[in-house]
Formats: sequence, C-alpha cells, structure tokens
Amino acid sequence: MKIDLKEYILEKRQVLLAVALGLLIYSLVLLLYQIPPEAAGYGILLVFIAEFVWLLSGFGRFQKKQKLLRQLAGERAKDFYLRDLPESEDPKEEAYQDLIESLLKEKNRKEAEAAEKLRDMEEYYTLWVHQIKTPIAAMSLLLQEEDTPENGELSMELFRIEQYVEMVLQYLRLDSPDHDLAFRSVDVDDCVRQAVRKYARSFIRKKIALDFQETGIETVSDEKWLVFVLEQLLSNALKYTKKGTIRIYGGNGFLYIEDTGIGLYLCQEILKRLAHGITITSTLGEGTKVTLNLLRNFSL
Repeated sequence: MKIDLKEYILEKRQVLLAVALGLLIYSLVLLLYQIPPEAAGYGILLVFIAEFVWLLSGFGRFQKKQKLLRQLAGERAKDFYLRDLPESEDPKEEAYQDLIESLLKEKNRKEAEAAEKLRDMEEYYTLWVHQIKTPIAAMSLLLQEEDTPENGELSMELFRIEQYVEMVLQYLRLDSPDHDLAFRSVDVDDCVRQAVRKYARSFIRKKIALDFQETGIETVSDEKWLVFVLEQLLSNALKYTKKGTIRIYGGNGFLYIEDTGIGLYLCQEILKRLAHGITITSTLGEGTKVTLNLLRNFSL
C-alpha cells in the first residue's frame, strides 16, 4: 500500500505541482483584488477537495493496474499475451503498448524461425543417423565372421561409435518442440534390464562384473528417455571402470549406480525435463556413486 501510494504520487507529481502553482497564482490574484480571506480560503478549500477526490478515484485504478503489471512480470510472464495489459489511459501508455506489440511480434517470428531451423537440423541428422547405421551394421557383421581378439576389439569400438551417433540425435531431440514427453507408470527394473542387455557384450569383453539388485521401484516417467539415461550411465561406467564391479541397487524411490567415473551433462538435462533428480558422490581411488531420485520433483 505504501509503495503503491509513493509510486502514485511520483506518477502524478507534475499534475500536483501544476495544481500547487495554480493555487499560488489564484491566491496572489485574490490578494491583489483584496478579496476577503474567508472567500479566498473557501475557494482554495473547494479546489483541494476536488483535487483529493480526483486523486483518490485515480489511486484505485492505479493500484489495480500495478498489481496486474507485477503479475505479468512475475509468475505469469511465460504466459503473457498483449491482451493481458491494462487498458491504456494516455497516448504515452498507448505508444509503449504499441512498442511491446512490435517486440512480441519480432520475438514470435524469431522463435518460429529458430524452431524451423531446429526441425530442419533434426531431420538432417535423423536421416544421417539412419544412413550411417547401414555401414556400421555391415562392418559389425564382417567383424563377426571371424572371432579374433582384434575383431573383438574393433567390434567394441564400432559399438561405441554407434552410441555416439545415437547420442547426437538424442541431444538434438532434447530441445525439439515436436517431441513431447510421454509420462506413464514405469517399472524401473525393466528399464535397467533394457540398458544392461544393450551393454552385455561390453561387460563380458571388459570382464566387468555386474551386481544388479532388483529395486521394485515404479515411477512416473518417460520410459524411452529414462532408458537412454541409464544407457549413458552404464556406458560411462564401463568406459572408466578398468576392473571390478558395477553395482545397481535402489530403495525408497532412489536408484544407485556405483562405478569409477561418469559423464553427466546430457543425463542432467534429460532428468531435469523428467522432473527427476541426480546427485554424485565420488571418492578418489574407490569409485563414484550416482543417485537417481525417481520421485517426481517439480521444484527441480
């Protein structure tokens, strides 16, 4: 209330100064014409009353407008429409609203242009991924014809290339407006098994043990993206684990993955959109623990 009143007085300061100046001139004229003080005071009082009523009636409209503008600048900023602005009361406000309208049109134009460029880029890389998978698959088949240590190593490197190719596509899809998340009830253990099956050969090849204790966790998430996150965590775990065991276990809505190293940027961005949390604790020489909070946390 006090802030609004101060802002209102500042906004009307020119009018108030003009009225004060007018009353001063009026008083001087009355004094020059030797008008009785009672009559002069009565006239000045009437002017004061009229001015007070005018200011009081305008203050209510001013307060309402300020409240709406604060809402538009705060929690409603993302859903702002030009029609939400209060009706302009003078040419200056109308000019500002015209400026805002032109800025909004330019913003919408640039957003549409950026979305179109992103769609074009995604279509290109989608086609590129599908095309490059053909020679990758052919090379994989050729390497499987002869089971030698060298071919085994090459197969693993080829598999890693395929994962990097897939990561490029998923990174582009992450911010695409055309790919909405499909939330539903998800069995976390089933997602873990999908990710583990994909990297089964890597576990065998590197002689890394897997200790997977079923969690019994169900959460609301997008299964495709959650599986992708788990695949990335396993991929990095296998990449940095030279020997030993990768453990996967959970409880109370949390999934724990222990390994010796991790890369997390893409995982963090995906989990943020899924409203899940992720924390990392690492001990030099012992390993890293990644904790996924699979409870829906909309404050993230």
